[in-house]
Amino acid sequence: MSGKSKFIPFCTVALGLMLAFAAATGADARSKGKHGNSGEGRPGRFDYYVVSLSWSPSYCAVHPDEAQQCGKGYGFVLHGLWPQYRNGGWPQNCSTSREPDEATVTQMLPIMPSRHLIEHEWQTHGACSGHDPKEYFALAEDAFSRVTIPQALKTPATSPQLSADDVTKAFMDVNPGLEDNMISVQCKDGGTLEEVRICVDKDNLSVKSCGGRVRNSCRVGKLTIPAVR
Repeated sequence: MSGKSKFIPFCTVALGLMLAFAAATGADARSKGKHGNSGEGRPGRFDYYVVSLSWSPSYCAVHPDEAQQCGKGYGFVLHGLWPQYRNGGWPQNCSTSREPDEATVTQMLPIMPSRHLIEHEWQTHGACSGHDPKEYFALAEDAFSRVTIPQALKTPATSPQLSADDVTKAFMDVNPGLEDNMISVQCKDGGTLEEVRICVDKDNLSVKSCGGRVRNSCRVGKLTIPAVR
């Protein structure tokens, strides 16, 4: 072959590949956001909701200065109503200039732990629902009212001796249509009851199967379930 051969030095190729990989990795991290989720999404574009119920004594143990309900005899309280994707991700922190007004906050305080949590839930999850704050919290209140709390977990004065499976079955027994693929039990450090999460339809709030990554986090037999004070 006549003439000078042309080639690209190896170091130039390697540098180009490294820069391309870094750019792709950065874009992927931005798109996923915190905790490997789907990052900032588009309001109203999701598949279903998770109704998150916090066990108030456990919540108070972690947030003693935040929870206005501490020491007032609460069992399960509403933590939030979370838009979810079927693939296991979720939208969060959707752009909004709206905030819940005082009347909405006052309405939610009897069933949610604190003003701070109400404001946080709106910014992180509610803004992605496609509703304004008043509509979103009315929907969250409706979703919470539809969940029947098992008698053993209403306001126990002594710590119930239950496993995660026992908690799941107790909820299934008193909530018609609820199946074990529609509910998960969340534990702190694998053994202290923190939350129960129930998946519901985004349109009519009926129970439905959960998507990916909604699963039990309890790793022990009998759970530590702090008694209600």
